[in-house]
Amino acid sequence: MSSAPPVAATRVRSPRRALLLALTLMASRAEAQLPLPALPLPVPTPGQIVDQATQGVGNAGAEVERAIADAHAAAGRALISQHRAVIEADPAGAPIVRAELLAYEPGAAALLRATQDGFEIVHRTPLEGLDTELVTLHGPPGVSTRRALTRLRRLDPQGQYDYNHIYFTVGALPPTAVAAAGTGAAQPTPPPSTARVGMIDSGVDFTHPALQRSGSTQTGCDGHGAPTAHGTAVASLIAGEDAKFRGALPGARLIAVDVYCGEVTGGSTDRLALAFALLVRSGVQVINVSLVGPANATLAHVVAAALARGVLIVAAVGNDGPAAPPLYPASLPGVIAVTGVDAHDRVLPEACRSEQMTLAAPGSGLRAADAGHGYSTVRGTSFAAPIVSGLLAGLARPQPGGGARAEQALIATARHLGARGRNVVYGYGLVGEFARSNNPP
Repeated sequence: MSSAPPVAATRVRSPRRALLLALTLMASRAEAQLPLPALPLPVPTPGQIVDQATQGVGNAGAEVERAIADAHAAAGRALISQHRAVIEADPAGAPIVRAELLAYEPGAAALLRATQDGFEIVHRTPLEGLDTELVTLHGPPGVSTRRALTRLRRLDPQGQYDYNHIYFTVGALPPTAVAAAGTGAAQPTPPPSTARVGMIDSGVDFTHPALQRSGSTQTGCDGHGAPTAHGTAVASLIAGEDAKFRGALPGARLIAVDVYCGEVTGGSTDRLALAFALLVRSGVQVINVSLVGPANATLAHVVAAALARGVLIVAAVGNDGPAAPPLYPASLPGVIAVTGVDAHDRVLPEACRSEQMTLAAPGSGLRAADAGHGYSTVRGTSFAAPIVSGLLAGLARPQPGGGARAEQALIATARHLGARGRNVVYGYGLVGEFARSNNPP
């Protein structure tokens, strides 16, 4: 008598079904973790659910794209529900810091009108590297954050006001390390000793053997660093170096800003703004941002101010799927948006699209430093971006127009994928193929 095949075996033959089931399971688990203490906990972020579920999936169809979108929404709801005291949702459902509004470079008269209308000035933060100021406001008592923002904009129609959105790291990081191995092939162009690269991310473990480089520094968190696997991996792909591993720019001076510090509201817009200002003031030529979130007026103005000072900004496009709305800062004008490809030069099925897409780099099966002083295999657009950042920093020169020339020089080396010219999937093409030489055989 024949028996029905095991359910698990049937599922394995359908990558799309496996993805849908994995997404549904992880999303339901994310939303079922109540009650929880009011402490920073490893809540799955919108990107992490997608990152984990899409590993090993070769092709993304409409069914998969819908599942990715559903998982993103479920993870966002889970984060908000677990930390209602400090996080709420904007009208589109994106997480924001509760009751906080940001004013970019407000005038004295506008602030006076706001305080007379019941608004409270909570912080006045000088953005010294950008020669401007960011002001954090609380709305009048009893007024929702949404209504308070509407009132501010009516009081000062020419002003720049927005929510304090929260941005997330993106990229899959398996919990276990793999043995150190690889060819140790050097990157193509020897970097200048004066290269300085900025990084806005979570904390970095600079005691890792690949990151014990003189001159690298970390700031944020009031001197109390909170190293993470994501930040450490990104840093190593930019500037890491040891006997069996090379980042894109070995030995470069890396200035890393931790905008999370292990806190629930880490990654907020005001922290990103301060990080950009600090890095511009530090004289970096390139800033890597492997974070994503929604459109935000404050972030847009800060990025524009940094770009106007000749700094190159490289950002991952995100891993929420090709049907997702644009993610930021990668979708801002002038930003070098980076996607990831697999070992066969196919775009990752989870990678977003962007009208600003500039370049593609390896984003699957990469080795990077991990939090246990070993190496792990990482995946996602988060890890493609630092390869591009390191290459650009190796080409950039500290002189007027040096950044733009470096960008054009790197684009000129790109290998076209798909249609020639720039496109929303691969940008101008693939760079950084040397990063694959770090992979175990």
